[in-house]
Amino acid sequence: MAGLTNTLRLGALDQAVAGSLKLYNHSQQHNQRCRLPRSQRVMVRAAGEGPDLSVTVNGLKLPNPFVIGSGPPGTNYTVMKRAFDEGWGGVIAKTVSLDSSKVVNVTPRYARLKASAASGTKAEVIGWQNIELISDRPFETMLAEMKQLKEEYPDRILIASIMEEYNRDAWEEIIERVEETGVDAFEINFSCPHGMPERKMGMAMGQDCTVLGEVCGWINAKATIPVWAKMTPNITDITQPARTALNAGCEGVAAINTITSVMGINLDTLRPEPCVEGYSTPGGYSCKAVRPIALAKVMSIAQMMKAEFPGQGKSLSGIGGVETGNHAAEFILLGASTVQVCTGVMLHGYGHVKTLCTELQAFMDKHGFTSIEDFRGASLEYFTTHTDLVQRQKAAYEIKKVRKGLASDKDWTGEGFVKETETMVSN
Repeated sequence: MAGLTNTLRLGALDQAVAGSLKLYNHSQQHNQRCRLPRSQRVMVRAAGEGPDLSVTVNGLKLPNPFVIGSGPPGTNYTVMKRAFDEGWGGVIAKTVSLDSSKVVNVTPRYARLKASAASGTKAEVIGWQNIELISDRPFETMLAEMKQLKEEYPDRILIASIMEEYNRDAWEEIIERVEETGVDAFEINFSCPHGMPERKMGMAMGQDCTVLGEVCGWINAKATIPVWAKMTPNITDITQPARTALNAGCEGVAAINTITSVMGINLDTLRPEPCVEGYSTPGGYSCKAVRPIALAKVMSIAQMMKAEFPGQGKSLSGIGGVETGNHAAEFILLGASTVQVCTGVMLHGYGHVKTLCTELQAFMDKHGFTSIEDFRGASLEYFTTHTDLVQRQKAAYEIKKVRKGLASDKDWTGEGFVKETETMVSN
């Protein structure tokens, strides 16, 4: 890719060797840390009770695929410890940078979108907007807390989320210092949609494939543990940055981060939400309303990875509106090895992981699946082109002689419009 330095233009063999060495070294380090008695390990269900939820991703062994997504649920030692104690498969700490003094948050910084509710009932939260920045805590404090967590939970997966400006020295420094804490992997925040775009951070970097490829090269030349690149959905074709990151040596990608949004206008005050001293700024949209968009992005990335990176052990972490085990199953069916939850924890608490695991096992029982790999990516083959759908339906009609819904646009009527619409809904 244009813009990559000569030192980053590794041949396919060199990249494969470097990746294998990085994975081997990390696996050795991780195995050494995992020698705790089984009785001391946090398990959601005892071995043999129901389908096996454990997953191994880029050499990392997780007891289940549910990972705390980077954000408020991973903002300090206390909450991350709680996540491990409750049984989450892994935790991604809130994004850190070298200089936290530039990070200043405001309150309120969240706004909700609620579904309509009957009188006397509580309205369901279906959308969530935040204008929260990355960690505002001193870098040294976060390093100390990540180190403490790995010392206390050596067999649990702790992933550091990091973000920096377009500066190779800064990236190399943050990688070296964070690795010293013993974290298991990095997730690189190339996708936060708000705050500091003028410094080419977050989404601004993830939308520029030339810059993204160069920075991923710096990162992977320095890192000795697995690296995931977190993708922004605020781009026309998400496979382009995903491909760039994987070609530059990243072991995996995570998708999606939040969607740029304006939550709404208060019709009493005429001011936007979330309202800070009468003003607001566009933020990131999450919660269950984004799940269909997230599924489409994950599907596109998974198809690209299957076609262009077969057998290379590249991983995909699915994110976006997961609040049930069935939601998680959808992401796994589209190729995700792990599923991240952030807003869901803010709405339901850390103990919700037990419900997620139980529901996912119920889905697996229903279909006779005994492991996550039994069904990961199983639904990808059912996506095709519209032209192919037309041909398939034409062939089916020739056999069944039954057509669902209206045959042509000329058949719509004004009076029966709503009922006619219902005849063409599939679920």
